Amino acid sequence: MIGKTKWAIKEVGLRFKYMTAKDCIFCKVIRGEIKSAPVFENESIVAINDINPLAQIHVLIFPKNHIEGVLTVSDEDSGDVIAMFKAAAQIVRDKKLEAFRLAFNGGRYQHVPHLHMHLLAGGSVRWERL
Repeated sequence: MIGKTKWAIKEVGLRFKYMTAKDCIFCKVIRGEIKSAPVFENESIVAINDINPLAQIHVLIFPKNHIEGVLTVSDEDSGDVIAMFKAAAQIVRDKKLEAFRLAFNGGRYQHVPHLHMHLLAGGSVRWERL
């Protein structure tokens, strides 16, 4: 119970910070304002390990072009969306994963207002926290 309460307090604080910041956290990672060690990067995509992993492997894959979320994807964004899936496939091959899940969140389940995909593998996933 105490662990769930601590997690909920931390989660509320992070959501407030991400949703009220002048610029989103992923854009800051892309610009180098927040230091991160990319798991994968090319001209259009960045992938980083989640700082609050919900599985043994929890990678966040997002386009360098700011797209608000799944409800705002336009025809012009199709190349970025395809590139996200190609990046996920490359990470799966690089890590030699035999089983994995890809997930997108939206609405109140989307913590960061920048389109991103979760690559999850290894152990059990705590879906209620995703």
